[in-house]
Amino acid sequence: MLYYLFEYLEQQFQFPGASLFGFITFRAAMAIILSLLISTIFGKRIIRFLQKQQVGETIRDLGLEGQVEKAGTPTMGGIIIILATLIPVLLLAKLENIYIILLLVTTVWMGTIGFIDDYIKKFKNDKDGLKGKFKVLGQVGLGVIVGVTLYFSDGVTIKEKLPIEEQKVLLAENPDLPAAKLFDKEEKSTKTTIPFVKGNEFDYAVLVTWISPKLEKYAWIIFVLVSIFIITAVSNGANLTDGIDGLAAGSSAIIVLTLGIFAWVSGNIIFSEYLDIMYIPRVEEITIYIAAFVGALIGFLWYNAYPAQVFMGDTGSLTIGGVIAVIAIAVRKEWLIPVMCGIFLAENLSVVLQVSYFKYTRKKYGEGRRIFKMSPLHHHYQKSGYHESKIVTRFWIIGILLAIISIVTLKIR
Repeated sequence: MLYYLFEYLEQQFQFPGASLFGFITFRAAMAIILSLLISTIFGKRIIRFLQKQQVGETIRDLGLEGQVEKAGTPTMGGIIIILATLIPVLLLAKLENIYIILLLVTTVWMGTIGFIDDYIKKFKNDKDGLKGKFKVLGQVGLGVIVGVTLYFSDGVTIKEKLPIEEQKVLLAENPDLPAAKLFDKEEKSTKTTIPFVKGNEFDYAVLVTWISPKLEKYAWIIFVLVSIFIITAVSNGANLTDGIDGLAAGSSAIIVLTLGIFAWVSGNIIFSEYLDIMYIPRVEEITIYIAAFVGALIGFLWYNAYPAQVFMGDTGSLTIGGVIAVIAIAVRKEWLIPVMCGIFLAENLSVVLQVSYFKYTRKKYGEGRRIFKMSPLHHHYQKSGYHESKIVTRFWIIGILLAIISIVTLKIR
C-alpha cells in the first residue's frame, strides 16, 4: 500500500524521496527491517497472549535431556512469523503481481491448516491434532492452486536468449547493445532448471510429447503433479525439522535467503544475460516477500533460540515449508531443493528409513530394529549425548554449506 502511495506522490508531485519505492533493493531493505521490528517488538506481546490462553506445549517423555523443562512453553508462535511477513508485504509489494498473490495465498492457506492442527491439539485435548489425511488434502489443494496458476496465468512467462549466431550478428552490428535485446519475446513455458548440467533447462512437456506432440496441451497436468509433490514434501520436511529450539527457523532463513538471490538474478535481465540463466519477468518482486520472510524468521529466533520462550508449532512449520516450495517452483529452481533443503531432506529420510526398517525387521525377525537411536535425525544426535544448541549450530553450518553449493550452480554446469 505504501508502494502505491509513494508511486502516486512521485507521479503527481515529484515528492522528494518517493522515487526510492520504485527500487526493489530499497523496498526489500525496508521489508526486512519492518519485519524484524514487528517480530521482536510485538512478538513478546503475542507470547504473553499465548501464555494467558494457556497455549502451552504438551511434552511426551521421550527420554531426551532437557525435554521435561520445556513443558508449558507457548506454542502456535508461527503467528509471529506470519504477521511479521504479511504486514511488510502488504505495505511494500506490488499486490497485483501474480507471484506475490500466490505467496500471500500460500501463507494464509498453510498457516490456517497449521493453526487448525495446533488448535485441536491444545483446545480439544487431542494430541494427534488434525488428521493426517486432512493435512495432505490441504497440501494437495495448495499444489493444485499453485500449479494451475503458474501454468495458465498470463503474468507468468519466461524470456530465453536468442540463438548464439543471432546474438553474434547483433553484437557485431552494435557492440554496446543492451542485454535486453539479446533475449527473445516473452512466452509461456513449462521449462525449469536442472543443476550441474550444461544444457540446464528441462521442459516438463517432454514427459508427454515423447508419446505424441499432440499431448503438449496436457503438460499442465504433469506440472501440477510436480507442484503437489514438492509442496507436500517440503512442508512435511519443515514440520519434521521443527523439533529443537531454533533449528527450523534458522535453517529456513538460510534456505529462503538463498532463494532470494535466485529470484533477484532471475528477475534482472542484466544478471540473467551475464550468468546465462533463464530470465523470468516480474519474478524479482518476490524479493520483497523473501526479505520480509527472512526478517520474520530471524526475529522469531530472538525468542525461539535456546532456551526457547515460544515454539512455532504447525502454524509456523507448515507455512515455512509451503512458502519455500512455492518460491522454488516460481523461480524454477525446484530441482535444487534436494541440495538447498538438504536438512529437510535428511530429516524426512531419517523418519522414512527408520519406520520402514523397523517394520521390515519386525516382519522378518519377529522384533523391530532401528537404524537411528531415534528419528527425526536431530533426536538421534540428542540421544547420542549432543546438546541441542550444538546440534542446531552444526545443522546451520551444514545449511550454509548447502546454500553456497546451490548458489554456485548458477555458473558450474
